[in-house]
Amino acid sequence: MKLYIVDLTPLLGFLTPWFVSAVVLGLSVVLPARRVLGYVRDERTGQLLRYRLNGPLVFVVTIGLWLLAGYSGPMPWDWLWAHRWSGAAGALALGIVASAVVVLTAPGRGGSVLKEFYLGRRLNPRMFGGRVDAKMFLYVFGATYLELNLLSFAVHHYSTFPGDPSPAVLLYVALFTWFICDYLVFEPVHLYTYDLFAERVGFKLVWGCLFFYPYFYGVGLWAAADLPNPHAPIWLLVLSALVFFAGWSLARGANMQKFHFKLDPERTFLGLFRPEAISDGERRLLCSGFWGVSRHVNYLGEILMATGLALSLGYPTLLASWLYPLYYVLLLVPRERDDDRLCAAKYGALWDEYRRRVPWRIVPRVY
Repeated sequence: MKLYIVDLTPLLGFLTPWFVSAVVLGLSVVLPARRVLGYVRDERTGQLLRYRLNGPLVFVVTIGLWLLAGYSGPMPWDWLWAHRWSGAAGALALGIVASAVVVLTAPGRGGSVLKEFYLGRRLNPRMFGGRVDAKMFLYVFGATYLELNLLSFAVHHYSTFPGDPSPAVLLYVALFTWFICDYLVFEPVHLYTYDLFAERVGFKLVWGCLFFYPYFYGVGLWAAADLPNPHAPIWLLVLSALVFFAGWSLARGANMQKFHFKLDPERTFLGLFRPEAISDGERRLLCSGFWGVSRHVNYLGEILMATGLALSLGYPTLLASWLYPLYYVLLLVPRERDDDRLCAAKYGALWDEYRRRVPWRIVPRVY
C-alpha cells in the first residue's frame, strides 16, 4: 500500500496574505492609537469623523513578528519569495472576497451593479464599533505587506549571491522603506486627501490595497532579486536617490502645506511660503508655494519617486522596473482630470480663477 504525502506548502503560501491581514487587523484594534479629528464628514450625521490611527505601531509590531518567526523557524525570512506566486494568488482571492463582502452587504445606490462593485457603495465604512476605519486599515495592510515582500525578496537575493550581492537591492529596499514609513508617520495628513473624501470602498480600493499595492509596487524587485550584481556605476545610484528625494520633497511638501493651510490658513509654511489664497467670501483656495507651481505638483512628486526607484535597481534597461512609474502616470493623469471636474463643480467661478492663476495641471510648463 502506497502512502501519499500531500505537500501543503502551496496552500500555506496561498493563505499567508489572509493570515497577515488578520494579524494587521487584530493589531489595529488592540494596539494604542492616537485619536484624530478628520476632514471628512459622516454621510448620515454631517459630523466630522474621528479616527484611531496607529499605523506606525502596527507596522513595527508586524515586522517584528515576521523577524521573530524567521529567527525561530516557522516562517523563514525568504518565505514570501519562495511562495510569491501562491501568495499572490491568495491575495488576489482575498481582494475579490473582501470586495464582495464590503459592496454586496451595502444597499445599492441605484446604478449599475458592476460599476458599484468596482467603485463601491459605502464612502467611509467603520469596523469594530468605529475603532478601525476601513480605508486606513487597507492602506496600513498594503504598506506593511509590501514591506514584508521587499524584505523577503531581498533576503532571497543576498542568500543567492552571498559572495557578490547587489548594493542596488539594498538601496531599492531602503528607498521603498522610506516611502512606506513616510506614509505611515504622516497618517493624519492623508485624512485630507482625495482618496478619503472622494472615493468609495469597492473592488478598486479593496483589491488595490490587498493585492495590487503589496504585490505590484515592488515589481522591479520581482525581476531583479534573481539577477546578479549589475555593478551599476555609483553615479547612477546617486542619481536615483536624488530623483527619488526630489520627488519626495514635492509630494510631501505639497501635502503638508495643504494640510497646514486647512488647519490654519494664516500660517507660513516652513517659515518660507506665505499663504496666498483666492476666495469667494466663503471658501479659499491655496495658490502659493507648492500649489502655485502646478495644480497637482504632488502627483509629479509621486512619479519622480517611482522613477528614482526604477533607476535604483541598477538595471536601467530592465522593463519590469519601469512598470511602476508607468502605473503612476496611468493612475494620476486620469485622477487629476476627475479631481478637476469635482473641484469645478464644487467651487465654480473660484476654480476658474485658480486655473487662471495656476495653469499647469501636473508638470509646470509641460502639462
